[in-house]
Amino acid sequence: MEQKKTRNTADFLVECLEEEGVHYIFGIPGEENLAVMDALEHSKIEFITVRHEQGAAFMADVYGRLTGKAGVCMATLGPGATNLITGVADADCDGAPLVAISGQVGTDKMHITAHQYLDLRAMFEPITRRAYTVVRPDTMAEITRLAFKYAEREKPGATFIDLPVNISKMPVADDEKPLQHKTILPETALESQIEAAAAMISYAKNPVILAGSGVIRSKAAKQLTAFAEKLKLPVINTMMAKGAIPFDNKYSMWTVGIPMDDYQTKMLEKASLVIAVGYDIIEYAPAKWHLTNADIIHIDTMPADINKNYQPEVEVVGNIPNSLERIMDKAARLAEPKQFLDIRQKMVDEHESYAHDMSFPVKPQKALIDCRRIMGKDDIVISDVGANKVWIARHYNCYEPNTCLISNGFATMGIAVPGAISAKLVHPDKKILAITGDAGFLMNVQEFETAYRLGTNFVTLIFNDCSYGLIKWKQDMQYGHHQYVDFTNPDFVKLAESFHAIGYRIEKTEDLLPTLKKAFQQDKPVIIDCPIDYSENMKLTEHLEELMKERQKFF
Repeated sequence: MEQKKTRNTADFLVECLEEEGVHYIFGIPGEENLAVMDALEHSKIEFITVRHEQGAAFMADVYGRLTGKAGVCMATLGPGATNLITGVADADCDGAPLVAISGQVGTDKMHITAHQYLDLRAMFEPITRRAYTVVRPDTMAEITRLAFKYAEREKPGATFIDLPVNISKMPVADDEKPLQHKTILPETALESQIEAAAAMISYAKNPVILAGSGVIRSKAAKQLTAFAEKLKLPVINTMMAKGAIPFDNKYSMWTVGIPMDDYQTKMLEKASLVIAVGYDIIEYAPAKWHLTNADIIHIDTMPADINKNYQPEVEVVGNIPNSLERIMDKAARLAEPKQFLDIRQKMVDEHESYAHDMSFPVKPQKALIDCRRIMGKDDIVISDVGANKVWIARHYNCYEPNTCLISNGFATMGIAVPGAISAKLVHPDKKILAITGDAGFLMNVQEFETAYRLGTNFVTLIFNDCSYGLIKWKQDMQYGHHQYVDFTNPDFVKLAESFHAIGYRIEKTEDLLPTLKKAFQQDKPVIIDCPIDYSENMKLTEHLEELMKERQKFF
């Protein structure tokens, strides 16, 4: 007769993860987490085996951003756990809920030099909200609940659980049960805060809204749009708040945060009042606002961070949608922000001037216009980090929240491909487009095997310039020349085919739009190699430098 298995800590951990509503665990099995792998065999949780732990962390990161629930990644001890670090730090800085779990040597070896032993809790503490080592089986439920609580509460971020191999195999008493998953809604703001904010907004000469990622997380986009429309307020969004207001709304002033001063910088300079809604200092430093004598209103679920350049006159702390609705009911404005609307028209004209530019290699502006034409309003772009991120922020415009994901807290190269896999798992019926430079693409290219194995048919568009394009751009801006940034590339079409994917190469600009259309009709991953004209980088720098000198043409 088959002997009944004794319930151990690893089994109990899986029960706790099920209670938390975990659907996927992204990771790689290892010797020190074999007990967890065994426990998962009969669980409803799907373990997704990846090809590098960094890819697992990025998948959990994007899962967290898209769902608001903690994505889970798992690795073994030592090098497996350290490979998670970059993706975990990215989630923590970007405000994506994530729980990382690793194996560890037995507690009997932690006080001595041991094979593959590192003090992982100490390593993860600086890049997470909480880090725990399980040293008793009867603490597993509390530790798991704590990890998810601190990962998912506002502002979300990463947490870490370190499970020693001997603890994972210890028996757990029958009366030990998972703790119930609870979601605590943010409190509502005080009425005195609402009234003070409404009064300031009503009488401000040139108020501007700066919308941050908290608008997306709190699902306040509709309220923000209504707030802007009723009070006739121009809205600038950060990179991680794209879609907080539809880009074709007359009050949408598009995205701030590229390395140079842009139209949005001039708007902030002119503002007499900045209404920061869901704003996170990590996204766009207050020192870059170039404020003169402007007051600041802080509207968020959390009090303002301490920063000498960010000193709000009023803090409206509470549920963001509720705060916006209440302020809107008490504030009134009649005049249209004509000067800001005139600047917006300049931006629209500049953007549309590239729509029919067929020069080759493809200009980044034109590439993104074509991407926008092929993507539906609720389809999702995952941006990698590099020069492509700057152009996506400036020229890929969004209608809805969470339709363009940019890492701009930690700003990590290599996120696009694993992020696209995760996005496709969350939204299988949407088009998912990963846009990446050739450098960022090769940092996690191994995950195309994962993509093929899972049947995730997303499209990757590579901006190919054979260099670290953003660093080249910054070298040219600062020193007038560049060095140590150029490299060669493999044949991306053959590389795609070797991963059982489909590869296309753009050989003239006219081919990009039909190739994108064809790519999204395929039932497997697609890689598009698109030569990009990054001479546009310095042209943009020069254009904006001239623009910033012409103050009178703005206002």
